[in-house]
Amino acid sequence: MAMTRIRFIDIDNYIGSFPEKTQKLLQEVRETIRKAAPEAGQTINYGIPTFKFRGNLVHFAGFKSHIGFYPTPSGIEAFKKELSVYEGAKGSVKFPLDKPIPFELIERIVKFRVKESLSKKTDKK
Repeated sequence: MAMTRIRFIDIDNYIGSFPEKTQKLLQEVRETIRKAAPEAGQTINYGIPTFKFRGNLVHFAGFKSHIGFYPTPSGIEAFKKELSVYEGAKGSVKFPLDKPIPFELIERIVKFRVKESLSKKTDKK
C-alpha cells in the first residue's frame, strides 16, 4: 500500500494539522523563533516549518510525542551541555511533549544561529 505524503502550503497549514495541544506548542516555538530572528523568512522546507536567514536558519516539526528542533550541527554543538538532557542527533534535538519546552534555550540557539549566519561570507549567488 502506498503512503500519501501531505504537502503543506505554509506553516499555518502545517501547525493546523496537529492536535490542539501540539498546535499551541508549535505556535509558541514559531513565535519564539520569530522574536529571536525577526528578519528571517518563514517557509516550508523539507516538508517542515523553516526559518531562513542567509540560507536555512532553523527548522522545527511536530511529532506524536515530541517537537523536533533542527538548528544545524553547529547549533547543537554550541549548546551541547544544555541539550544533553534531551534525546537528539548531530543536527537535531527532541523536546518531549510531556515536559516543558525550553523556549528560552530555543531563543538563545536561534540568536546564535543568526550571529553565525551574519559572520559567514555571502558569496553564493
